Amino acid sequence: MRALFQQHVCLIVTGGIAAYKAPDLVRRLRDLGAEVKVVMTPAATEFVRPLTFQAVSGTPVHQDLLDPAAEAAMGHIELARWADLILVAPASADFIARLASGFADDLASTVCLATAAPILLAPAMNHLMWRNAATQANFKTLTQRGVRAIGPNDGEQACGEVGPGRMAEVSEIVIAATQRFSTRELAGVRVLVTAGPTQEPIDPVRFITNRSSGKMGYAVASAAQGAGAHVTLITGPTQLGVPTGVISIRVTTAADMLSAVMSNVSDADIFIATAAVADYTVEQPASHKMKKATTPPALTLSPTVDILRRVASQPKPPFTVGFAAETQDLLANARGKLLAKNLDMVAANLVGNPGLGFDSDENELHIVWQGGEKQLGRASKDALARDLIVIIAERYRAARVDLV
Repeated sequence: MRALFQQHVCLIVTGGIAAYKAPDLVRRLRDLGAEVKVVMTPAATEFVRPLTFQAVSGTPVHQDLLDPAAEAAMGHIELARWADLILVAPASADFIARLASGFADDLASTVCLATAAPILLAPAMNHLMWRNAATQANFKTLTQRGVRAIGPNDGEQACGEVGPGRMAEVSEIVIAATQRFSTRELAGVRVLVTAGPTQEPIDPVRFITNRSSGKMGYAVASAAQGAGAHVTLITGPTQLGVPTGVISIRVTTAADMLSAVMSNVSDADIFIATAAVADYTVEQPASHKMKKATTPPALTLSPTVDILRRVASQPKPPFTVGFAAETQDLLANARGKLLAKNLDMVAANLVGNPGLGFDSDENELHIVWQGGEKQLGRASKDALARDLIVIIAERYRAARVDLV
């Protein structure tokens, strides 16, 4: 899985010669899996045409504060809520001043004021403008408010002068943007994640499986890695790419997954079981393809080992998180699973509803633990995974304190 897979980046392009680098920035962000929407100030359109950004981003360019095409003409609110990161590149002296002063009379500045997402600036201007006391004061104000910056770099400028003010290189900005999605809640912690379905063979060409795509488990592994953890992902058959920096072990059957988990769980501090492991397997799979017959074949099934229960029953188990995919009585079933299997936490979700759970990019979770619970509303699985990891990190630290 790419480093910015399904992350929403709102790129604001302000006026300056460095704007010519911004289309390449869009391309690089998209190569890493980000979805990019571009906002241009009027001055920016004098350097690069909006059509260029539309071509490289694959989405219309936003310029107007009150866009009649947007819902209720509130395009700035839609963009502000959509974005996971606001990236301003280039960030001119004028825009930095306006942002520091709280102006909201154009789309770019209003999006910045209306968002809860982190803001990353890539300043670009003449070196004297950058060194000016007013610019430095405005920049300090923004950094004190939590706005982060990459650059500017020192070097030759478009005006022919030399000094600090060059926009950071595109590759540097991409790295900085990637790091904005990284946290350190689980720095140094060893996390073992299971994901995807298992396949229980009937014969060499047929098997019993379920509708799990593995997306939630892969998103959890990616979020844990982004939180600084050392992550091992044990995955059933999926079509997904392994998240960057994550060690993967591919398995097929429930027995394969059990073996892989038990071989690795002693090294884990946290075990997160998102995999949809088969509850039953065929006792005697056919060695050759079963031909169609008048009488349907009878399959004898036997229960598989409950991996989650096995892990939680270890003498010194890791902090153990289970998932519960339910079609009814969500909370009752989640709490029952928490107690019956002696788990530290259960993340439960309803499946079968259109657009949620299996085969979907979105989900919603109700998380329960002894003495507490929290609901995470409908969102992308990547966003839910990041929120879930924050909660897991909090409960993991609390459990460690209780053991001291």
